Amino acid sequence: MKSLLSSKPALWFLFSFNLVVALALGFDPVADVLGLDGTGQIATSAVMAVIALGAGAAVLRKSPQTA
Repeated sequence: MKSLLSSKPALWFLFSFNLVVALALGFDPVADVLGLDGTGQIATSAVMAVIALGAGAAVLRKSPQTA
């Protein structure tokens, strides 16, 4: 599992997916479909944004590997 989560494609996927979900949850129609309201909407969006920022930081911090 560690090797999967440290690969660049997986980190890019985590970054982009969580960022898109965090932004989408900011809109009321999307949050209503998912049954989120008020505080739940804000908390879920914030957590997804934090995960996206962590994955983005890992992508930028990861040094290129030599063969």
